[in-house]
This record gives sequence, C-alpha cells and structure tokens, in this order.
Amino acid sequence: MFEMNLKSKKITVVGKVQGIFFRKNTLEKALQIGLKGNVRNQNDGSVFIQATGSDEQINELITWCHIGSPNSAVDEVLVEEIPIKEFPDFAIVYA
Repeated sequence: MFEMNLKSKKITVVGKVQGIFFRKNTLEKALQIGLKGNVRNQNDGSVFIQATGSDEQINELITWCHIGSPNSAVDEVLVEEIPIKEFPDFAIVYA
C-alpha cells in the first residue's frame, strides 16, 4: 500500500546522457535514496525516468539529475507529476 505522501514523477534528462553509464548511476542513486521506478534511454538521445517516492526523495533525484553521472553533460531536466505508479523496485529498462 502507498503512503499518502508518495508522488510519481516523470523526468527527462537532455544532453550527453547516453553511453556514459547515466542509467547505471541513476539506478544506484535511486536505490540509495529508496525510490521505486525505472530509467531508460530514449531514441532522441535523452534519458527517461519514472520515479515514485516522497517529495524529498524525488527532489534529491532531480537535483542529482542536473549534475548526472561523471561523464555526462546535462543540458536540461524536464519534470512532470504523473498519477501514482506502483513499481516493485527501481530498474533499468532496456528497450
């Protein structure tokens, strides 16, 4: 069951964010702060994240996304609240 303070957001990270372990680092950060959701590469070169957690947890991930993984160059982070989504854990989606 979800607690009342949980939210889900979709986050799109634009820039040099593919081919540099951005998804792996996102997974590690999300697990560290206790988020559920997933991360995947998009065909346009961006990275797409869905995350469910508290405002504090999601805001910590968004703050991290602006910096990104060691070799990334983030140009833009787009965030949109979405209806609550249940995820069993946080995972990388390979599509």
